Amino acid sequence: MDADRDSRSATPLLEVSGLSVAYDGAAGRVLALDRLSLALAPGEIVGLLGESGCGKTTLARAILGLLPAAGRRLEGTVRFRGRAVESLPRAAMRRLRGAEIALVAQEPALALHPMRRVGSQIAEVLRAHRPWSWRRCRREAAARLAEVGLEPGSIAGAYPHQLSGGQRQRVAVAQALACRPALVVADEPTASLDVASARRVLALLRRLCGEHHSALLLISHQPEVLAVAERLALMYAGRVVEEGPAAQFLSSPLHPYGEALLACRPPAAGGAGRRLATIPGAAPLVAEAVAGCSFAPRCAYRMDECTTRDPPPASPAGERRVWCLRYEA
Repeated sequence: MDADRDSRSATPLLEVSGLSVAYDGAAGRVLALDRLSLALAPGEIVGLLGESGCGKTTLARAILGLLPAAGRRLEGTVRFRGRAVESLPRAAMRRLRGAEIALVAQEPALALHPMRRVGSQIAEVLRAHRPWSWRRCRREAAARLAEVGLEPGSIAGAYPHQLSGGQRQRVAVAQALACRPALVVADEPTASLDVASARRVLALLRRLCGEHHSALLLISHQPEVLAVAERLALMYAGRVVEEGPAAQFLSSPLHPYGEALLACRPPAAGGAGRRLATIPGAAPLVAEAVAGCSFAPRCAYRMDECTTRDPPPASPAGERRVWCLRYEA
């Protein structure tokens, strides 16, 4: 297992290096990603955790080459299988999306076409990327629905509004994995689901990505959702501030933000009437990269130098890395 992990880490499938992205609007510029770096190996499941507004969805869009018109890459690169995504022609990027990199969107009711039957929508993905007849694409689409636990006979001919939220999300998973992509980006795939449906969708993603050897970038603001990941990256204000094995982070986070975030979770039992913990203050909205730790104004362990000096990466334990001056050697 360790040898396999070492070989995977030496050959990244996806490599994001020093990526900064800003949005220009009427109120000025907002820096969404601040020199962010992250890598995924083939077949690896990586969780990306952070509050709303920390830049998770911007990263997903940058990976897929889908930044909106107001979004601008200031510096850094996104490489997929060694190729810089931002330098690919539009036609090459369209071929890449769906075939090699796929997205499971946060809200399938919006991602699926409301006027198209769901079986046809999956078949259209196959038709765009495979040299198959329409008849074969429809047959393969039915097989993809069965693969995610849906009955093709009753579901393929349905419209999205005729399905439950859990069924729509499973259709979205079937569509994303239709062409057996090397990388699946799942952006808050359980946000609109009840607990039981969320568990089924997570188990489904993990099983299918394992069966088809697809890497999975699982994005969520809920720590418990990322328990299925092998590795976890914690984001705050556009930066990764901690990275390492998911199980170790979820049991004992190193960064003060991770510690504060997990302390805000409601207790599993016996917490009735108890006041929930909160993190004081709010995440910053900045126009330019600034020196120092962006969490410093909210940090219970803040030192004077935290506001003036960027924390270098520290490795206090095994495979774990944390960007915090408390761990500086």
